Amino acid sequence: MACVVVECLRETYFAQCKRAQRYNDARGLGKAPGRHGVRMLPSVDPVYSVAKGVFTPWLRWGLRWTIEGTQHIPTSGPVILASNHVSYLDPLTLAWVADGRERHVRYLAKAELFDKPVLGSLLRAAHQIPVRRGRSDAADALTAAVDALGRGECIGVFPEGTISQDLEPMVAKSGTARLARRAEVAITPVGLWGTHRILTKGRKPHWQWRIPQTAVVGEPIMIDPAEHVKHITERMMTAVVECVARAREIYPGGIEGERPWWWRDPDTADGHRRTA
Repeated sequence: MACVVVECLRETYFAQCKRAQRYNDARGLGKAPGRHGVRMLPSVDPVYSVAKGVFTPWLRWGLRWTIEGTQHIPTSGPVILASNHVSYLDPLTLAWVADGRERHVRYLAKAELFDKPVLGSLLRAAHQIPVRRGRSDAADALTAAVDALGRGECIGVFPEGTISQDLEPMVAKSGTARLARRAEVAITPVGLWGTHRILTKGRKPHWQWRIPQTAVVGEPIMIDPAEHVKHITERMMTAVVECVARAREIYPGGIEGERPWWWRDPDTADGHRRTA
C-alpha cells in the first residue's frame, strides 16, 4: 500500500506544483511575511493537496473516529501540536484532526526519511523540517520551525522522538519545549489511540477496515520564556499522558477476558514517567 501511495503522489505532484507556483508568483506569494502573519506557506499547498486527496478516503471511511477537544486547536495563528507516538500512521491521523480546524500540519521529521529517493523529495517539496538528532546542525531544524511559527503555521511534533513499542508514553526529548520557549508559542497536547493495531513498530502490518481511532486534544500549555526547559517538558508530557489516558478511556468496544496485545488501560499511561 505504501508503494502505491508514493507512486501516486509522485505522478500527480509535479503538475499541480507547477500550476500553483505560477499562480503564487503572479500574486507575489511565497515570500516570508512578518511574525505571526499568514497561517501557511503557499508553496506547501500543492503537495499537501495531493496527499490529502490520496489519504482522505481512508482517513474518513477507513477509520471509526471519536474525537474530543478540537476546539483547543486555533483556526489561525501559530500552534504546536505535541502528540504521543504509537503508529507509523500517527502523522496522518494527527493531520486529519488538525484538518478539522482547517490547519495544515508541518512536521519535524527524522532526517533519515529525507534520504529515501521518492519520500525525501516529497518531504522537501512539502517543506517538512528534517531533524538530525545528536548533530550540531540540529539547531537548524529549530530555527526553521521557529520561522514557520512566526509565519503563523501549525507545527506537529512527537516529543518522544520515536514510536513507543510497548505503547506507553515515554520520557520526552527537550526539543519541543525549546521550540515553544524560543517561539513563545503554547503547546497543544494530543493523545492518539487506534492505528497501532494496523501499523506499528516491531509488528507486521495488519490492514483492516473501520478500526476505531480516538483522538483527544487538551488545553494549550502556556509557556513562560523564563521557564526551564525541563519543567516545560514535564508539564507538556503530563498533559499528553492525560490526553492518551482519555483516548483509551473513550475507545469503543469493551474488552472482556484475555486482552489483546494492542489494549492498554487508561491508568497505565503514566507508568514510564513515574519510573524514569
